[in-house]
Amino acid sequence: MDFILESLEQADTLAGLQAATEALRDHLNVDHIAYHWVDSAGDQYGCGNHSLAWQERYIAQNYQRIDPVVIGCFQPFHPVDWKQLDWSSRAARAFQRESLDYGVGNQGFSVPVRGPNGQFALFSVNNTCDDDHWAAFIARYRREMVLIGHYLNEKALEFEPDRQPDPAQPLSPREVDAMTLLAIGYSRAQVAVELQISEHTLRAYIESARFKLGALNTTHAVARTLSRGLIVV
Repeated sequence: MDFILESLEQADTLAGLQAATEALRDHLNVDHIAYHWVDSAGDQYGCGNHSLAWQERYIAQNYQRIDPVVIGCFQPFHPVDWKQLDWSSRAARAFQRESLDYGVGNQGFSVPVRGPNGQFALFSVNNTCDDDHWAAFIARYRREMVLIGHYLNEKALEFEPDRQPDPAQPLSPREVDAMTLLAIGYSRAQVAVELQISEHTLRAYIESARFKLGALNTTHAVARTLSRGLIVV
C-alpha cells in the first residue's frame, strides 16, 4: 500500500494514475478497480481495468443514465456496497446481466467523492465472489478504499485547468528533524532518543506533520516531504 501511495504521489498524467490503479488491483487481489470523475467544466476522465469492450459498450449505450451504482452514489457522501443499491427495475436488471456477460464481477464497493466547483468522482472496487468472502473483504479493506478514493480525487483535481496549487503549511523545525530521521531509516524509538524527547511527543510531531502534508500515514508523509524538497537525506 505504501508503494501505491508513493506511485500516486508521483503521478502527473492519466497514465500514471492508470498504473497506480492496476497496482492497487493486484494488491487487493480483486477483478477490477475503476476511477471516474467529471471536472468542473463537465469533461469526463477515467482510469481502471475493466475490459475495453465493456467500456465502449457502456459509453455507446449511455449507461450512466440507468447504472444503479452511479444513480445510487450521486447523492450520498458515504461509501456504498452495491448490494445495498436498487437493482429492482427492469432496466437495472438487464444492465446487470449484461455487465456480468462482459466480465464485471457480482460484488462491488464504491466511494463517491466531491470536489470544488461541482467536480464529482466515483472510485469503485469490483470482484467475483460469494457474499461471505465479500463481507470479510469489506471489513478488512474499507478504510483503505475510502482513503485511496479520496487521494485519487486529490490527484485528479491537479489536472483541472488553471487550478492553483493548494498553499502548503510549513513544517516546524522539530517536524523536519523527525521526518528527516524517519526518512533515513531510524525507528520511532531511535528518533525519540536522537531528539531527546519522549515517543509520545514524537508521535505528536509526526501526526502534526502528517496533517499539514495531507498524508495518509507516516510513510506517505515521509514520501511527501522528500518529493516536495522539504527535507534532504
